[in-house]
Amino acid sequence: MFNHLLAGVYNLNIQQVGMYIIGGILIYLAIKKDYEPMLLLPIGFGAILTNIPVIPGVPGIASADGVLGLLKEAGIMTELFPALIFIAIGAMMDFGPLLSMPSMLFFGAAAQFGIFATLLVALALGFDIKDAASIGIIGAADGPTSIFVASRFSPRLFGAISVAAYSYMSLVPIIQPKVIKLLTSSEERKIKMKYKSLQISKTVRILFPILVTIIAGIIAPMSVTLIGLLMFGNLIRESGVLQRLSNAAQNELSNLVTLLLGITIGATMDAANFITLETGIIMLLGLVAFIFDTAGGVLFAKFLNLFVKDKYNPMVGAAGISAFPMSSRVIQKLAKEEDPHNFILMQAASANVAGQIGSIIAGSVIIALLSQGGF
Repeated sequence: MFNHLLAGVYNLNIQQVGMYIIGGILIYLAIKKDYEPMLLLPIGFGAILTNIPVIPGVPGIASADGVLGLLKEAGIMTELFPALIFIAIGAMMDFGPLLSMPSMLFFGAAAQFGIFATLLVALALGFDIKDAASIGIIGAADGPTSIFVASRFSPRLFGAISVAAYSYMSLVPIIQPKVIKLLTSSEERKIKMKYKSLQISKTVRILFPILVTIIAGIIAPMSVTLIGLLMFGNLIRESGVLQRLSNAAQNELSNLVTLLLGITIGATMDAANFITLETGIIMLLGLVAFIFDTAGGVLFAKFLNLFVKDKYNPMVGAAGISAFPMSSRVIQKLAKEEDPHNFILMQAASANVAGQIGSIIAGSVIIALLSQGGF
């Protein structure tokens, strides 16, 4: 009888204790440091839950018959949770600044450099092409896109890739300033950019998500699930006749899916598969991807400045990653540190929104190439 009661103690191993520590660190960062608390706290607690010792004959909470296992199969492996998250993100987005400065789209493309650079590094380290592509997509700075790609091509590494993607998203305020300051001078960071706020008509705002869906769908059909639902959420916002649904998408839907997504990601972090050298390499490559993304955007802006009269502030290029709206806020904070009168938030937000679109298309291109054996 006592042996049965102590079965959990007998089955506990040092790797599971290690996962309790990792889960505790994620919870600490969420609460104490305020790093993406809506995600890191559920992920951290999910990691603890999934590593509770399993008693023989009783399904573990993260097993195929457990609550978290069922959520994983129904919400992640079917790609339902990432799709629903994009409806919420679309409802939150205002594409007005981007429509006022369409040139910012180039920065959304340039800042995806880290995806492909990291893919090549991962291949050089011995990962197969599908694992390498899944690792590279961490550079999108877009958690749902990382989940979308990893669930298709690298379920074995899903936990490590998801945790790396969301962890580095939360560290954008720490990573980006260091990379930016390394690549730019104080004078470059003081560059003021002209911003002409155009009155974007309601017709244009409504047509934009529809046309982007059609064009992106034709260019990269694999993007339809994510780009289509992102634009659907934005169409709800801009239509003007579905305010209650727009508010629900931005609040209730976003909160509920984020909560379930976070704890389900944590459920993929079982000790046997997570505490490995491979996981350490993936975390390192994720950092490399973020650095390359930021550097790619900054260097592209500096390159453009060789040919244009009205100079771009190179920091705006760094906002081309998909971490919306965090990255644009970081850029504005850096600009004010250099010059309290420099206001480039709208330009940075434009590049940030473009990065959201760019990351989806980049991820979809990778999916299409892998699905068709294009690599």
